[in-house]
Amino acid sequence: MSSQVVGVIGLMRLFSLFVAASVPVVKVLLLTALGSLLALDHINVLSPDARKHLNTIVFYVFSPALITSNLAKTITYESIIKLWFMPLNILISFVVGSLLGWVVNLLTRPPPHLRGLVVGCCAAGNLGAIPIIIVPAVCKEKGSPFGDRYACNSYGLTYVSLSMAIGAIYLWVYVYNVLRLSIQAIPEELSVSSIGKCTMEPNIAEQGSLIEARHSPIRFVRSEDHADALPSTRFDEEPELGFTYKIKQHAMELSGKLNLKKLFAPSTNGAIVGFIVGLIPPLRKSMIGDSAPFHVIEDTIILLGDGAIPLLTLIIGANLLKGLRSSGTPKFMVFGIIVARYIVLPSVGIGVVKAAVHLNLVQADPLYQFVLLLQFALPPAMNIGTMMQLFGKGESECSVIMLCCYVCALVSLSLWCTFFMWLVG
Repeated sequence: MSSQVVGVIGLMRLFSLFVAASVPVVKVLLLTALGSLLALDHINVLSPDARKHLNTIVFYVFSPALITSNLAKTITYESIIKLWFMPLNILISFVVGSLLGWVVNLLTRPPPHLRGLVVGCCAAGNLGAIPIIIVPAVCKEKGSPFGDRYACNSYGLTYVSLSMAIGAIYLWVYVYNVLRLSIQAIPEELSVSSIGKCTMEPNIAEQGSLIEARHSPIRFVRSEDHADALPSTRFDEEPELGFTYKIKQHAMELSGKLNLKKLFAPSTNGAIVGFIVGLIPPLRKSMIGDSAPFHVIEDTIILLGDGAIPLLTLIIGANLLKGLRSSGTPKFMVFGIIVARYIVLPSVGIGVVKAAVHLNLVQADPLYQFVLLLQFALPPAMNIGTMMQLFGKGESECSVIMLCCYVCALVSLSLWCTFFMWLVG
């Protein structure tokens, strides 16, 4: 009898955790559905132009304000020591996801211009909009195992804000260049087969890199034409370049490849400002807290940041609508991405986080462990769609992938969040 009572209590607790994990996902679903509804042609409130302008405001104003306000309030030297594992955890998720994307490419054999998209979708999760909705909502539920709702909400937003900033860096440094190389390989192959090597070289010179510009056809022909007439031009200037010039040259090449403007995105800059204010005592005392002389600055930034979550969710819903109007995407490729992101990657994440806890690399904070686990179970980053728009290829396929992944996330996130809460509780 006692074992039956224990079993019933266990089931009731599991059901309570499932409700606590499902309510935030349902909220996301409702806001996403509203965004899709507003984007319909006969309503046209969130038209493509409206989404573009709204996304720009969120990208440059609301998201940085949300990250800055949450980091400035809770970041201290003690919390930095506590959070050091998070960048490594996100890096591991990107590495494992990339390997899974490579396996999906091997098994499903998608078109060449979509292989980078597969790797990017498997590697980069939505570390911004989804956790920043789910974590505060989970903290407010009665069945949550994370203690006081206000402390949970404050620290949870800190963890998620740091996760968003780190994810933005990894996304633009790694995924952006994976997509760029995958897509740019197609025109080069076409140029070799149909036009020839000579027409391929001007396209390379147009990429903007200093090294590529120096090896463009114009410079090459000019060097050949005048090699006999001016033999000293090449050999006299070469020793004068020196070590400093070569370092500058390589730095310019690296800067062009990494796209530093995208690397230091507004969300990253917001994280830097939040760290500065939180870690420098005079700034913290003057801005943070109700008794601070300049607390009106903090209140203003918080007010701006509060608009980020609903607007982000509406934009996600409006963008997913494009997936309903697209066709021709390889089904096995989409299925492979879903299996990689929602089955294999979270399972690996459990092993990584539990191993880190066992080795005392992560402190016994249930909320922190929950956020670390959640980073492995998220749908693909929506910014991947933005990148595909920048490149002008694979947009319809990306929309289908995002639609399928986010529909499946409604079930998978509820189940994984329930299991994660049980695991750390």
